[in-house]
Amino acid sequence: MSRLSIVTKNQAQTTVEGLYKDMERRIQASPPELCPVDLAVSFLHICHSQSCGKCVPCRVGLSRLEELLNSVLDGRADMSTIDTIERTAESVYLTSDCAIGQEAARMVLKGVRGFRDDFVEHIQHGRCMCLQNQPVPCVSLCPAHVDIPGYIALIHAGRYGDAVQLIRKDNPLPAVCGMICEHPCETRCRRTLVDNPINIRGLKRYAVEHEETIPVPKRAPATGKKIAVVGGGPGGLSAAYYLSIMGHDVTVYEQRQQLGGMLRYGIPAYRLPREVLDREIAGLLSAGIHVKTGISVGNDVSVKELYDRYDALYLSIGAHIDKKLGIEGEEAEGVISAVEMLRAIGDGHYPDFTGLDVIVVGGGNVAMDVARSAVRCHAKSVRLVYRRRKEDMTALPEEVEGAIADGVEIVELHAPLRVIRDENNKVVSLCTQPQIIGEFKNGRPAPVDADAPEICFRCDRVLVAIGQGIESRKFEQYGIPVKRGAIESMDTTGIRNADGIFAGGDCVTGPATVIRAIAGGKVAAANIDEYLGFDHVITSGIEVPQVRFDDHTSCGRVNMVERPAAERIRDFDLMELPMSDQEACQESGRCLRCDHFGYGVFKGGRVEKW
Repeated sequence: MSRLSIVTKNQAQTTVEGLYKDMERRIQASPPELCPVDLAVSFLHICHSQSCGKCVPCRVGLSRLEELLNSVLDGRADMSTIDTIERTAESVYLTSDCAIGQEAARMVLKGVRGFRDDFVEHIQHGRCMCLQNQPVPCVSLCPAHVDIPGYIALIHAGRYGDAVQLIRKDNPLPAVCGMICEHPCETRCRRTLVDNPINIRGLKRYAVEHEETIPVPKRAPATGKKIAVVGGGPGGLSAAYYLSIMGHDVTVYEQRQQLGGMLRYGIPAYRLPREVLDREIAGLLSAGIHVKTGISVGNDVSVKELYDRYDALYLSIGAHIDKKLGIEGEEAEGVISAVEMLRAIGDGHYPDFTGLDVIVVGGGNVAMDVARSAVRCHAKSVRLVYRRRKEDMTALPEEVEGAIADGVEIVELHAPLRVIRDENNKVVSLCTQPQIIGEFKNGRPAPVDADAPEICFRCDRVLVAIGQGIESRKFEQYGIPVKRGAIESMDTTGIRNADGIFAGGDCVTGPATVIRAIAGGKVAAANIDEYLGFDHVITSGIEVPQVRFDDHTSCGRVNMVERPAAERIRDFDLMELPMSDQEACQESGRCLRCDHFGYGVFKGGRVEKW
């Protein structure tokens, strides 16, 4: 008889592996605003099924925790039950033999401490605190709440102009977002339950590229009210656009010579072509917005002057101040901030890195932008030095992959120590301390110094891309509340104890995404209009096609394709190729129309006006 045999999966094991994959997709597609207590019970039940049963804390303790959590949902619990859950979970966590029991109990502890109010609400009132005002996952997760199923249906029907007009109801910069949006709407797409999330950003770009002309928006009758918007970036322009079509007289103050903010001065043309940006901005200005460029509020005109001259004031100044490394030698010639470099590129002044060795410090999308720009500026070599691992970078995975394909070398787990310079104060090299990854902090493993000697990388330029700050000093002097360098405003964008002054975008949230800035502008417009005593309604007037019943066939996602790396690194032309007609038709046909099916038709599935 043979001592050993090759083990192969039987039919049951193969099926279970498939069920695991199905479960992963179901968790990934979980819509926002689910009952956290109900979700915790479901996860705990899965964890209990994984228990081997060897140790009592896991075998018995998890079962007891399930009973306690179910009693909360069933209305059999009292306030002492919450303390019992916490003590039991802590005991299981501390005494279980393996990670199955430990991590299951830790999950319960996180829940009972993180959403304790939900437990109390169930016990005292027999209901969940979560109010699912927007049941369509993609719409809920879009900060601007764009009607995504609606415009995808219009694209599938070949009504591209109507699709873009529907987008503009909530987002006046569809072309920009079709190019560079980080598409949070895709993260909980219900299509994931079938195969893969829909390429929403790619479809938005397709619709914009097939819109013949940008129509001049219809304006409501003039109200006689004057509003000043400080900052001509995406947030400021969005607020100005909506306020203008409401009938208000809006003036945008921008300190640069051109509008666009970080769209122009922070995003290279190979991602967002300037002709696309200029066309989009021209479409916004056609709403009757007045513009004053080259005006620095706080220097050329004071906040008080604007406050006295206008009926309301919206601050959307963005985050344009670079952050320093704080290391020896960073004042050397050849150390350049990413903000400074991208700002120059935005004005058409491209640095010449021909034959130079360039090092970029950072791991976000801005770091990828300057690294890929340096390649296009003919650098001999480009290294990106990051103190964490590549997988811990905050940049989008596709941006990291694209940078590597462009020829950027990723040097992970190296923390900058000092810049070495020659007798002429020019950069010679960057010295780093190797790191080893450590414990998790704030969702990411933190690096610590490794037991290894420092390493010096020879270079001619060091590009610093470790974040941006807000120039808020002039506003703070006027009395506008500032905390940790950011303006403090409420979720309505209003500022406490500053009647008629509103703020939103990066100057409030810190450096964030374009769509979040746009959402801030939309919220500000609605609340400024209300503050001025009006109740204007924004609507598109677009009728969305009826739902189809042929969208459940499994079909792979159409991904965006870039020009070959060898070709795209030679210029700043748009690197991402558009969808073909066939691809757009197929991809738009995958939408499950959650605005109608799955509870969407009953409550909040389509918000036709705001």
